[in-house]
Amino acid sequence: MFDSDRWNEIWNTLGRNKLRSFLTAFGVGWGIFMLIVMLGAGNGLSNGVNKAFAGWANNSAFIWTQTTSLPYQGFPRGRWFSFDNQDIEAIRNKVAGVDALAPRLQLGGWRGGDNVVYNGRTGAFSVNGDVTDIQRIQGTDVTAGRFLNEKDVRDNRKVAVVGNRVVEVLFEKDEDPLGKWIRIQGVYFQVVGVHRPKASANMGGDQGATIHVPFTTFQRAFNAMNRVHWFAVTAQPGTHASQVEADVKKLMAERHRVHPDDDLAFGSFNVAEMFDMTNNLFMAISGLGWFVGILTLLAGAIGVSNIMLVIVRERTKEIGIRRSIGASPRSITTQIVLESLTLTVIAGYLGLLSGMLILEAVNAAGIDSDFFARPEIDLNVALIALGVLIVSGLLAGLIPARRALAINAVDALRAE
Repeated sequence: MFDSDRWNEIWNTLGRNKLRSFLTAFGVGWGIFMLIVMLGAGNGLSNGVNKAFAGWANNSAFIWTQTTSLPYQGFPRGRWFSFDNQDIEAIRNKVAGVDALAPRLQLGGWRGGDNVVYNGRTGAFSVNGDVTDIQRIQGTDVTAGRFLNEKDVRDNRKVAVVGNRVVEVLFEKDEDPLGKWIRIQGVYFQVVGVHRPKASANMGGDQGATIHVPFTTFQRAFNAMNRVHWFAVTAQPGTHASQVEADVKKLMAERHRVHPDDDLAFGSFNVAEMFDMTNNLFMAISGLGWFVGILTLLAGAIGVSNIMLVIVRERTKEIGIRRSIGASPRSITTQIVLESLTLTVIAGYLGLLSGMLILEAVNAAGIDSDFFARPEIDLNVALIALGVLIVSGLLAGLIPARRALAINAVDALRAE
């Protein structure tokens, strides 16, 4: 295996026709290069999407009311209705599989903004009335102060947690917003915290331009007594959010006299279904990467096998002489397989290294967006690719080796 004469012969054989060896090696190297780059790019997309939706519970759903589309129990179609405080306890007590439940109120409606004033400065921001469980569903990073707590909600405190964008608009550059009082539609709230969204995707508007106030305070301050605009809910482990979403809608339809078949009476956004869809997409992308990469690699291995067959034919006389002076079939087989394996491994390693360097270059260049970040390859994937490469090299050498063993020594000596 480590005979220097044997390795010298391998290098001499491969070096007799440098262009042929280079083109054959390029096919193998290109296959492993494509495999690494495609898998790395797929991981980059996956990392980007995970970054874009960071902080969102992946087993959650959001449910709100719309106008009815079917008449029911004497009520006409086109009726407006809303959730109420009693629905909160009803969901907790009657819907199985609910983990976190967060009723929410919002000034200005969906993605709406309201004038917020501080020290002569004004800005239009979304103002949400929330409970503490919203952090378990739509988490943000609290960069200063704190988030809402149970005592804020229970005691109807006039406190607010403002987004980083709110701070940029309303406050001076070096001014500390904590402890300051901002005015929202004529009602003053004291800033107790500053938050920054974890997610880069603005689902539901720019979360950095959002102000959170206690749910109960919102109801009293903005004349929304006994109203809930929408619910955010997460499912317990082992229960899919889609099931919880359907059960909540069914219960709310019963409580608010909505036709059971009225699919337009409730609006919803199911984060779990979105995550399932993206996970399936990334699995398909990864599978496509493996499929294309391995097929390209096999095409290169076939090229290596064909070249080795040519080399065997060119060395027919040499092989005949070896057979005539007593060279064992194992010795000849080992020689041919080692030549194939050497060409394949060197070319594949260079392709693997090139692919890794490309991914590192992309990371070093800081190419990053909402849906693409840190293209990378797991060590296990690299080892699997290396294993596929070695197997390809062995298979590429077996057919030429069998061809070499089939050569008759007497006929080989007569060959020109």
